[in-house]
Amino acid sequence: MTTQQHIKEKVFSSYQVFIIAILAILQFTIILDFMVLSPLGAILMKELNVSTRQFGLVVSAYAFSAGAAGLLAAGFADKFDRKKLLLFFYTGFIIGTAFCAVAPNFHFLLIARIITGLFGGVIGSISFAIITDLFKLEVRGRVMGYVQMAFAVSQVLGIPVGLLLANKFGWHSPFWMIAGFGAILGMLILIYMRPVNEHLKVQHDRSAFKHLAATISKPNYIRAFLGTTLLATGGFMLMPFGSAFGIHNMGLTMEQLPILYGVTGVFSMLFGPITGKLSDKIGKYKMFVAGSIISIIMVAIYTNLETTPLWLVILINVILFVGISSRMIAASALMTAVPQIQDRGAFMSINAAVQQISGGIAAYVASLIVVETSSGKLNHYDTLGYVVIAAMIVAAFLMFWINKYVTHQSKQDKEIKVDLHSEIPVEA
Repeated sequence: MTTQQHIKEKVFSSYQVFIIAILAILQFTIILDFMVLSPLGAILMKELNVSTRQFGLVVSAYAFSAGAAGLLAAGFADKFDRKKLLLFFYTGFIIGTAFCAVAPNFHFLLIARIITGLFGGVIGSISFAIITDLFKLEVRGRVMGYVQMAFAVSQVLGIPVGLLLANKFGWHSPFWMIAGFGAILGMLILIYMRPVNEHLKVQHDRSAFKHLAATISKPNYIRAFLGTTLLATGGFMLMPFGSAFGIHNMGLTMEQLPILYGVTGVFSMLFGPITGKLSDKIGKYKMFVAGSIISIIMVAIYTNLETTPLWLVILINVILFVGISSRMIAASALMTAVPQIQDRGAFMSINAAVQQISGGIAAYVASLIVVETSSGKLNHYDTLGYVVIAAMIVAAFLMFWINKYVTHQSKQDKEIKVDLHSEIPVEA
């Protein structure tokens, strides 16, 4: 065994590897539950007689309820063992997804999405709090790279399988797949995951409301929440109408969508851990800027496409998703360094709530901008692209400040540790 191999093996303990795997798979089910609506959009709008505005409302309903749940849970997020919180909300998420699977009409589906959002929207924040508790900042980039890889896996495995199931057994079947898989994962968390409760030792706010108010009023946290608001815009605006745009504007078939999402996901899967490791090596903000530049260029191209061959759509999609995932991995790792230990759960819950609410607004605004013609073609999708690009540019400036703050805090923490360990006892 070489020295380099030995160092690589010692980066994470076996239990930390287990935690990374569990959280990545957990994120897979949550992201898939949201993302599967995009490729199912064309089917849903036809079978349930849903307009683009109603479909935008279905997507927004999940986001708004997730945001509300995040705010309600924020005051309690640092007062319980994070494992218990994770299991509670994941159980609710599975039940909500099962309701989606049995939805007979638009209104039932809308209510089911609200229930799913109330529980599912908090899970990501709990997962990020666990990562912050168990992993040092120096390796969080690669941890986020693996966890965010769930985004790509949901494309490689989840979305193509979901589309195949939908085409063969109906659009309800992908939700049954998620609910069944989630139940198995929940049992693994219950049996093998250890309690995560070190934060309870430094928790001083007895009132959940006071803890929420104290966390939400800190200026440094507020700036981070503003950054999250802009980060949420891109995905929530473009993705809900992605399948409809691909079919009616770019000339793709329903059978080609699994190929498109599958190939894109494979490359996103490969690049996820690489960009995570690079963000630890060259700096998280530098990686964020690089990803933003790639994303801006590709969004400008993608949203202006007309009839396009499949191979070219795949190429553009791959580059676009590599750029987007680079932004999200770097930004997520950077955000974990903002809150103090006693505020982590509350900060992550509020941050997730801000993300979901912002995304819900973005999705609904997108449904007002995009217009479906009688032929099914979407108009003004290019306008949507310009709005996303503007949000990305402003987000880069906000993330610059967040990076500056995190760097300053990290430097101060190191200086305090050095001072504590460098005191020389005075001889009598």
